[in-house]
Amino acid sequence: MLEAPSSSVINNGVELGSSLKSGSGKAFDRKKRLSLYNKTFKVICIASAVFVCLILFTILFFMGRTGILTFDTVSPLTFFFSSEWAPENDQYGAFIFIFGTFALTFLTMLISVPLSVIIAVFLAEITPSWLKTMLRPVMDLLVGIPSVVYGFLGMTILIPMLRDLTGTSMGDGLLAAAIVLTIMVLPTISRITDDAIVAVPKKYRDASYALGATRFQTIVKVVLPAAKSGIMYAVILGMGRAIGETMAVVMVIGNTPQIADELFKPTSVLTSNIVMQISNVPFDSSWNYALYMMGFLLLVISLLMIVLVRLVQRKGVKS
Repeated sequence: MLEAPSSSVINNGVELGSSLKSGSGKAFDRKKRLSLYNKTFKVICIASAVFVCLILFTILFFMGRTGILTFDTVSPLTFFFSSEWAPENDQYGAFIFIFGTFALTFLTMLISVPLSVIIAVFLAEITPSWLKTMLRPVMDLLVGIPSVVYGFLGMTILIPMLRDLTGTSMGDGLLAAAIVLTIMVLPTISRITDDAIVAVPKKYRDASYALGATRFQTIVKVVLPAAKSGIMYAVILGMGRAIGETMAVVMVIGNTPQIADELFKPTSVLTSNIVMQISNVPFDSSWNYALYMMGFLLLVISLLMIVLVRLVQRKGVKS
């Protein structure tokens, strides 16, 4: 004869079923919460990206709209290709500052890129491990030094030194600014180049040594070509900083609106001219609009640098 289940067994079964139902309900609620959290996080990320893009386009629009008012009184040909900058006489030729910006950047890169690559090769390929652990943090610290400190040291130490070495009465100018900018961008280019060289696979070096190449030949013909995308990335970042630097350049370049046809001739660039004149200019004036157009040019140049960085990154990933 089969015995009927006892009341205790029935109660246990009811409790077990209710616990399973409550457990599944809790799991369902947890899934709903996770889904809500994920959707909320996604919305926040998209909103943040849209907000950043909105700020960028707002700045570009404001700078461009204000700067383009310059051409109500000055023709674009005169603004970009005239070297006559005399706002008190309504002459707004910005060629001096555009030329000075590119000349200073070119001279800075001419000095800093070879030195940076040599330092990076020394750190990555030649320096012993104990010395690397000392030098790399020092390079990182040099990146964080404020630009006004470099400018102050350049004004108080470098310029008098250049006067003594060359015998000129004016030590400030294009060369002094290029040397200060070289010291500023050198750590950035060196560290990124160092990382690019370290990222080159060891098998490339081993294969080169197996073929009988020396260390110098391996570095020049194997390692550096393999790291060229990273080196280009470092050079473009250094160039972007050199173009946009203000305070250090203001303190050593001389801030004189004239073409720098000599290394020791005081001149001016876009950033230094804006900083020196913007505080004393009425807002609704052609002078102010011309300064805004210079700032817009700097923004466009910086954006072009960013585009170049992205292109170099893509090329490096594909290769």
